[in-house]
Amino acid sequence: MEQSNTTAKVKTFNLGAASEYANILISQGYSVNGMIYISGQYAHDTSDAVTGVGDFAAQVRQTLKNIDLVLAGFDVTKTNIADMIIYLTNPPEQSGPLVPLLQEYMGEHRPAATVIGVTGLWYPEQLIEIRVVAHAN
Repeated sequence: MEQSNTTAKVKTFNLGAASEYANILISQGYSVNGMIYISGQYAHDTSDAVTGVGDFAAQVRQTLKNIDLVLAGFDVTKTNIADMIIYLTNPPEQSGPLVPLLQEYMGEHRPAATVIGVTGLWYPEQLIEIRVVAHAN
């Protein structure tokens, strides 16, 4: 859904999951004046099921795939990512496996990033969540 007014051009994007229609408070992505704000993504499919339960690498890959889908909704790619906030449920154990997965995903692109350890995420099966800020060009 695209909206505009005299001061800002706004566009929102959703992945099509049932919860997005039930939750009218947020969008998966929100763009205003060329900045794209992506809600925390995690390893879920369009039926809202957490995928890769117990498999950290599988959850990271699905999370990054979901980020790519939201970015594509704004006609950009991962090279437009400016900042990432990565939430981990067990940073000492997960940081080591995370690094090569992020290197594989990002290639030569190096956005700003912060890793935060948390005691839990929205779903108990979630091991990771990533929030992204990107730019349109």
